[in-house]
Amino acid sequence: MKNFGIFDVIGPVMIGPSSSHTAGAARIALVARRIAGVGYHHVDFFLHGSFAATYKGHGTDKALVGGILGFEPSDLRIKNSFLHAKEVGITYNFIPVNLEDVHPNTVKIEFHYPDGSYFYVIGSSIGGGNIEITNINGTSVIFTAENPTLLFRYKEQKGMIAYISNALYSKGHNIDLMRTIKEDDEVLLIVELNESLDSELYESIQNGKTFLFSKYIYVPISKIGKSND
Repeated sequence: MKNFGIFDVIGPVMIGPSSSHTAGAARIALVARRIAGVGYHHVDFFLHGSFAATYKGHGTDKALVGGILGFEPSDLRIKNSFLHAKEVGITYNFIPVNLEDVHPNTVKIEFHYPDGSYFYVIGSSIGGGNIEITNINGTSVIFTAENPTLLFRYKEQKGMIAYISNALYSKGHNIDLMRTIKEDDEVLLIVELNESLDSELYESIQNGKTFLFSKYIYVPISKIGKSND
């Protein structure tokens, strides 16, 4: 039986009528922005299931745009996120699709950059403003972004997990969860911590080894408030 936390019952402070369709959507987009990095000029939102069916009426569209602009679910600017996107020169499309075997509230967010490259993140809103990130640019993952999370992709090699673990331990960090995902000769390492990470330590870890990709992601859940779900 699932153990429910207080946010499953009460929900987060948010802008919009539904924690699943607004707060969750905004958090997915905000996490996706932090994974992809800035510098994009266009974003395609591929909407699945109930996201596709109700994204206009529930404000999912405004929440998603707000998230890729860096707005948290409780940010009042979400109401006018389309205007803010226009002001900074970011265009976007909403595209209903069938992403097949995924949660009904799922979106694939594809970031496009001026050099013609793109990067995508797939995430699901699973209730009460909680989310799961399930794919990063073609790699299947599972993490919630509730805890501070480190992502490292690197060529498979001995000692990498020990290197990262020892660096965190040396500064008093506890690892809540660690998992690896292997594809051919590459490894994606996901490390969830129980407290936020100092930027100097993150940079030190980055500089000590060669990584194909590395990100530190932390999007704290907004203070408790009434949910309208």
